[in-house]
Amino acid sequence: MDRMYEELVKQVNMLEIFKARRVVEQAIKRTHLTHYKMLSDELGAHLYVKHENHLPTNSFKVRGAVNFMANISPEIQKQGIVVATRGNHGLAVAWAAQARGVFCNVVVPENNNPDINAAILSYGAQLIENGRDFYETQDYCEELAENTGLHYLRQGNDPLLINGTATMGLEIFEELPDVEAIIIPIGGGSGCAALARVIEGINPGVELIGVQAERMPSFYESWRQGKKVIVPAAETVAEGLAARSVFEVPFMILKDRITDVVLLNEEELINGVKMALRYTQNLAEVAGAAALAGAFKIRDRLVGKKVVTVMSGANLSVPRLTQILN
Repeated sequence: MDRMYEELVKQVNMLEIFKARRVVEQAIKRTHLTHYKMLSDELGAHLYVKHENHLPTNSFKVRGAVNFMANISPEIQKQGIVVATRGNHGLAVAWAAQARGVFCNVVVPENNNPDINAAILSYGAQLIENGRDFYETQDYCEELAENTGLHYLRQGNDPLLINGTATMGLEIFEELPDVEAIIIPIGGGSGCAALARVIEGINPGVELIGVQAERMPSFYESWRQGKKVIVPAAETVAEGLAARSVFEVPFMILKDRITDVVLLNEEELINGVKMALRYTQNLAEVAGAAALAGAFKIRDRLVGKKVVTVMSGANLSVPRLTQILN
């Protein structure tokens, strides 16, 4: 099994990332890298926000989905795919699959965000609710794929998804070549791993800092212990960070590459959404604003540096937004 993952890791490289850029730039527009003066003054650093929340489906995940669909095999295109998601991965794959005419089956946990479910259905996907949390939903997807012949598109371990996501990193370096630190939220780890490959290929001196929910520190514990760790199920306001385990391929890429991991409590995560609204006039989901909150938590380390925080998504429900503002 480890050898299989090692082979997948080798497929995440700069050549494949540049190939992915040709695909991605034809399907979606590059996102803004915006410098915010008031934010920078508050932080004591030169802060830029990479607005992945401006992409179709409002999240960075669509980059990888577009790249996967552009390279899909005839067999998979014929049999269809199934994905497990709490939101952004399913939205992205459903959107990209619809454009290619590929049958897409999206499995979400029970009591998932109804707005997310409605959006997935609007992209022509079939929706199934199964599992008390994302971890159980993944298990069900494996069973479904085995029993039906659908291709299970695992969001964290597919090189095409990671290479597509890595085009975000190319855009950052093109606009800000002398960036010194990049901060990004970590759920299953694919987005952070994608950036790690680009940093490794362009300027290994750039700090890569991940942000996780304190209640769901799956990557942090795996990184600390040097092995994949599954953490207990827990509730967190950051639905996009509610992963009980990191995916194997991202962990293998990140374990010796990431600079640090910042853990945020629930209040700090909520404050990230408020910061996004106040300083950038952007609506971000809780996970999407986590990098901004993380930057403020480690502000002493960032003084004077050129820092990019990735606003990874904006799929925030009205009830959750109301709760945060109150």
